[in-house]
Amino acid sequence: MMEEYSLSLLTKYFTAPLQVICLLALVYVVKRFFFRQAVEETEEEPVEPLEPMKKRDFTLEELKEYDGTNNQRILIAVNGNIFDVTRGRNYYGPDGPYGVFAGKDASRGLATFSVDKSVIKDEFDDLSDLNSMQMDSLREWEMQFTEKYVLVGKLLKPGEMARNYDQESETEDDESKTTNKKND
Repeated sequence: MMEEYSLSLLTKYFTAPLQVICLLALVYVVKRFFFRQAVEETEEEPVEPLEPMKKRDFTLEELKEYDGTNNQRILIAVNGNIFDVTRGRNYYGPDGPYGVFAGKDASRGLATFSVDKSVIKDEFDDLSDLNSMQMDSLREWEMQFTEKYVLVGKLLKPGEMARNYDQESETEDDESKTTNKKND
């Protein structure tokens, strides 16, 4: 009886602190992991600033030139939009964890949460076989890219003609001048 009482006291006083120490160690490790990850996401490798890219449309073949190897600029297509992700070189550059997307249409990979090279297609991908959850996920990714990176154009479908953004800009300027004159 005395042994059981002694054993229960030992268990009570020595396992509780051990549990507390283990819990504190676990909290410390988790906090360090997430803190380091948050710092890594905010710190981006300083790159010589490039001139802002004029907005234009790209074919898949033209997009391939912007993979960060032969050209400093890195572009990625997401749901038909092309973003300049050069400032995220640590992630999208040739040695980055998402480097497989550089100079390519990353839509299918983002929608399916896959960075496997087999997911990336060399021809235009209409994404018609994706389910609604995957399309929702893709739209979420597109919103994140829109908030973080500069939109530099659209991905052209086969046979589609590129827009002339210079003319659109001039037309918008003319319309705003006309509107301003009406308001005066």
